Amino acid sequence: MAEPAVHRPVGIIVNPLSGRDVRRLAARAGTSTPEDKRNQVQRILVGAAAGGATAAVLVRDPFRIANAAIEALGIDIEPELLDLGARCHPGDTPAAARAMRERGCGAIVVLGGDGTNRTIAKVWPDAPLVPVSTGTNNVFPTMVEATMAGAAAGLVASGRVPLERVSRPAKVVRVSIEGEPDDLALIDVVHLVDDSLGNRMPYEPGKIRRLVVSRAEPCAVGISPVAGLLHPVGSDEDAGVEVACAGDGDPLLVPISPGLYTQLGIASSRVIALGEEVFIEGPGLLAFDGDRERALAPGQKARVWVERTGPQVIDVPVALREAALRGSYSDGRHWHDHRTKVSAGCC
Repeated sequence: MAEPAVHRPVGIIVNPLSGRDVRRLAARAGTSTPEDKRNQVQRILVGAAAGGATAAVLVRDPFRIANAAIEALGIDIEPELLDLGARCHPGDTPAAARAMRERGCGAIVVLGGDGTNRTIAKVWPDAPLVPVSTGTNNVFPTMVEATMAGAAAGLVASGRVPLERVSRPAKVVRVSIEGEPDDLALIDVVHLVDDSLGNRMPYEPGKIRRLVVSRAEPCAVGISPVAGLLHPVGSDEDAGVEVACAGDGDPLLVPISPGLYTQLGIASSRVIALGEEVFIEGPGLLAFDGDRERALAPGQKARVWVERTGPQVIDVPVALREAALRGSYSDGRHWHDHRTKVSAGCC
């Protein structure tokens, strides 16, 4: 039978600028417009309501994505629109995550890329996330239909499906910088030379010196496939990959951005165990999930390692299957019959 509702709200965090940055000038990435995101938010709300959620928390934004999405929606869910003074600033996302944690949101649907989810993980390490891809070089969020993303979030937030049965902590790349605060990435940390902080263009091959990834995906774009085309390591494997690059190394053709391949020289590569440390020494920059944010002075050292202490990522197909087996969308009369058929090997 379906689980009793617990009435925790679903949070929806939208990065209005994801899928709209300058990297589209140097590659062939698509664009995600405010209208696209508004429509996605509406579908998330519809799915969340069908999954049993009775309340949702959103944040007012300069593009009026959330405002427009909840107007005349006509579904049985109560939206709360927070005014946090959002102004398309990097601090908007962590402020939204903190507010939703304080309101006890049972699941958060995120419309953004790796960087958006990273900022949430920094302030809410075990956040229950349904990450939906709208950025450029995305590995952490997935391409999932927004209605189903909302349904998975609603099922978890309402208690119809237990979070622990349909999620697992994500891997993260931890960084300890000598004399400075620690940092993290969800997918990749890259050591660059002769580059500039805040640069949003795709990486130039000759400037990449070393990278550590939590997921080495050969079917992705960006930094993850640099490792993935050498040592594939997925989200469920308890390992990471380290790659050292050099101009005279073995050539590797990599999709560094959508519609853009480049050739890197590979000096060495290896699979690393969880907790195994990699040492990086300055000068140079450290980029986290594509964002060049930290500078290393000459001789300054950083320790980098992969561990499984990240957000609780809700698996949408698993959540919907669990809901079906529990009769969450019906009165449950067919639940035992279905279980019998599955155990008997019937179609």
